[in-house]
Amino acid sequence: MSTRPTHILVIYDVSDDSRRFELAAALKRLGLTRVQRSAFVGPCTVALISDVKNVSRRIIDFSTDNVQIYPLTPASYRLRIVVGREFRDEGDVAGGYVV
Repeated sequence: MSTRPTHILVIYDVSDDSRRFELAAALKRLGLTRVQRSAFVGPCTVALISDVKNVSRRIIDFSTDNVQIYPLTPASYRLRIVVGREFRDEGDVAGGYVV
């Protein structure tokens, strides 16, 4: 079983609507899939992590906003649990459990 991260989870808390919308659009352009209103998942690559950091730094207000990037191993990603309606955007993320 691989312990190398294969996905990243990006979550954010951005107080201003225009910055929040800009960040969400940028994450989509980078190829991430929205899994909640302020959460995106995508493939874990050094380049993508760097791109997410750079675009986040450009958009957010450091005094009020927060972006977090979590590398996920295949096992941790497959074992995620979704309670309630699974969020569907343009993309569809497979795996996990809906309870």
